[in-house]
Amino acid sequence: MNAADLTVTDLAVSRGGIPVLEGVSFTLSPGRALVLRGPNGVGKTTLLRTLAGLQPPMAGDISMPADAIAYSGHADGLKATLSVTENLGFWAAIYGTGGFDPVLEAMNLEALCDRLAGSLSAGQKRRLGLARLLVSGRPIWMLDEPTVSLDAASVALFAGAVRTHLAGGGAALMATHIDLGIAEAEVLDLAPFKARPSTVGGGGRGREFDEAFA
Repeated sequence: MNAADLTVTDLAVSRGGIPVLEGVSFTLSPGRALVLRGPNGVGKTTLLRTLAGLQPPMAGDISMPADAIAYSGHADGLKATLSVTENLGFWAAIYGTGGFDPVLEAMNLEALCDRLAGSLSAGQKRRLGLARLLVSGRPIWMLDEPTVSLDAASVALFAGAVRTHLAGGGAALMATHIDLGIAEAEVLDLAPFKARPSTVGGGGRGREFDEAFA
């Protein structure tokens, strides 16, 4: 695993062309986890999407090794007409990694290996979507509300997978409201980085801006 620091310096991000966060700076080192917190709408998803390269930043610098990130957003990224093992095989081929039998065990998918992804429950789909991270071989996991649809037992499975990833020199950046019980995790509150509305003609962006990001 090619692990190295993820360094974010004075980053500003936007949603729909409107500034959301500004001045975000942190370093995420191998073996560490960082949990993003803040009220709904503060910009957690926007920050993760920017760091994952899905949209450009407004300002600031992002430094990390090439091909370092495995990103898991709100969608599970599954092919509904493929089985569980076919989905994992597809991603293993994309990432150029080896077998995935340990991944099936780690996410409790062994009994479902021949089931079509489209026939799985919401929680089972989420487990399969998260299993993609384990076959990626990427050192930095970025996860947006990864425990959605998971029951308590599955949350514990996922937390165990994260701890194993960290122990192997990986890192994790997560937006979640759940305490996963990961001792290596630190918390970054994004509320202090909320972008200030700029003043235009002395009037600012007005009430619409304030209400949209209150």
